[in-house]
Amino acid sequence: MKRKRKTRTKEGTRKGIYILPNLFTSANLFGGFYAIVAAIHGNHQVAAVAIILSGLFDTLDGRIARITRTTSAFGNEYDSLADIISFGVAPAILAYLWALEPFGRLGWLAAFMFLICGGLRLARFNVQKNRLPAKYFNGLPIPAAGCFISCLVLFTSALGIAESCENKPFIILVIIYFLSFLMVSTIPYPSFKEFNLRDRKPFSMLVSIVLIAIVIIYKPRIMLFIIAVTYLLSGPAIVLHRLSVKRSQRKYSEKAEGDEPRDLDVTDHGSLRHP
Repeated sequence: MKRKRKTRTKEGTRKGIYILPNLFTSANLFGGFYAIVAAIHGNHQVAAVAIILSGLFDTLDGRIARITRTTSAFGNEYDSLADIISFGVAPAILAYLWALEPFGRLGWLAAFMFLICGGLRLARFNVQKNRLPAKYFNGLPIPAAGCFISCLVLFTSALGIAESCENKPFIILVIIYFLSFLMVSTIPYPSFKEFNLRDRKPFSMLVSIVLIAIVIIYKPRIMLFIIAVTYLLSGPAIVLHRLSVKRSQRKYSEKAEGDEPRDLDVTDHGSLRHP
């Protein structure tokens, strides 16, 4: 038994880690760290772009791991640790230094609420990821929440809003709390994990992707914000659609029960008499 255990541990140490997907995870982590440094120096738009690039690397590392069949427990844990930095700490610091600082205690509490809800969202995902369907996420993913803050920073700059924190409206504080609530909620959000680029797709899908890419390149700050808002509202839209389907099914079942012919009970009325 001792010899078998020794050989197993030796074999386990020889396995090592997969390099390719973890390189993309490291790029994700670097983007989050660079965003923190840029936000501290007042470069809010640079920090926002760095967080969005981290979101791109976070998407690619999972795709590459599944395509190359290099998924591992180490990669999953490393990815979660990188996400809490890139999409938890970095957006919280960016939001505080960009818009929440004038609100005082309420402002840094909002930033901390975003961070802790993101951490709770990641912990819940790691526990439930093998029990939930791959088609939907349970709650708003933390990368989507962090990228939404970045898109909001870029969108306000595209509209010509001043960079001074004193001119930021109270609605941004509400948005931060709203994002925190969506992360820890049970609202379903599309995961797009079943979308496989290696499968055959309709020709119209290729044309749509090219058109979307052209529009994003033409007006990146505005279009990225529109895409972020669309994804943010997709979860509540799915919930409302499911509720409407259940309500229509309930009305249909009640109507079907009401239209069923009722049997006449003639046991207490005696037999029919002919004249």
